Amino acid sequence: MRVLVISDIHANLTALEAVLNETQDVEAVWCLGDLVGYGPDPNECVSRIAGLPNLVCLLGNHDAAVLGQIDDDTFNPDARLAIQWTHDALRPDSLGFLGGLPDKSIFDHVTLAHGSPRQPTWEYILDTRTATVNFEHFQSPYCLVGHTHLPVLYYLPDESRMARLIVPEPLMQLILAPRAILNPGSVGQPRDRDPRASYAIYDIEQNLWEYRRVQYDIASVQKRMEAAGLPERHILRLSAGW
Repeated sequence: MRVLVISDIHANLTALEAVLNETQDVEAVWCLGDLVGYGPDPNECVSRIAGLPNLVCLLGNHDAAVLGQIDDDTFNPDARLAIQWTHDALRPDSLGFLGGLPDKSIFDHVTLAHGSPRQPTWEYILDTRTATVNFEHFQSPYCLVGHTHLPVLYYLPDESRMARLIVPEPLMQLILAPRAILNPGSVGQPRDRDPRASYAIYDIEQNLWEYRRVQYDIASVQKRMEAAGLPERHILRLSAGW
């Protein structure tokens, strides 16, 4: 089975549609959370994701914040403004969908979390030390996470006490090691200096993970954000990928 793995859409419908248009041959979609926040299209993104077949979708920290499950004072001022705008913009059906999402899903061969297996909604895995500790918090061979907006793979070699990392190039295909933590990057707001939407394809039978990027019309998203009065910093960062 070929699975589309996406995360951190952040209410960017144009980026999401670009990814979906490139991956019409997949058999399932795993979304690792943060459907909303930052961007101008929260209802449209929730509706689009909710309608996908064979979907597994998780709750992200921005999703939890608009539901009132996380205090928005824990976010920086610009992110807090975006959360408040998003909360006011969301329809009841969108809030209902977000409110029904789990913060973690576990299957035989893979664990899914937004932040980390140790703290599913909030913890960032940004370095090998944090990754090493988190290998103790899932039993499946693989754990898929988002949250950092950075495509990366952490793996734990046999008899090693410290995880190692691979920072991928686009279209890099990897046969997975026995134990790995994988992040597909962000669809709607990449932060690795590459503004193209980032995602991954996971071929379960072949144990193959492929990182991918796709261009989208960033300027049109920025215009919608400006019209909505969203923070300028979030508008500018889309075209620079930071």
